[in-house]
Parts: sequence; structure tokens; C-alpha cells
Amino acid sequence: MIIVNVKEGESLDRALKRFKKKFEKTGVLRELRSRQAYEKKSVTRRIQVKKAIYKQSLNQDVAN
Repeated sequence: MIIVNVKEGESLDRALKRFKKKFEKTGVLRELRSRQAYEKKSVTRRIQVKKAIYKQSLNQDVAN
């Protein structure tokens, strides 16, 4: 359960923004979407490898 304490004089919009940020960090929506349809383990692994290759290529581009 996510708890966001609203500080004295803080706007509701600001508190809502903090709540959304905390909610996004938990990864609940990402997991929910991934569970909507079954994905084979080989497909999941292939996607993870592609993401790792992409991130690694970004890091190499920054270094050069």
C-alpha cells in the first residue's frame, strides 16, 4: 500500500504527482500488463537480451 503524506500548505496536485511517481516505481502496472497474456520463457529471455544489448550500445555511444 502506497502512503503519501500531504504536508502543511502543499497543493493536492503536488501530492498527487508524488503518489504517481511512487506508484510508477513499484512497477504494478508493468507487471499487470505482462500478466494479461502468457509469454513463453524463451520469448521473455530474448526480449531481456535485446534490451541489454540496446542499453550496452547506449553506454558505448556515450563513452566514445
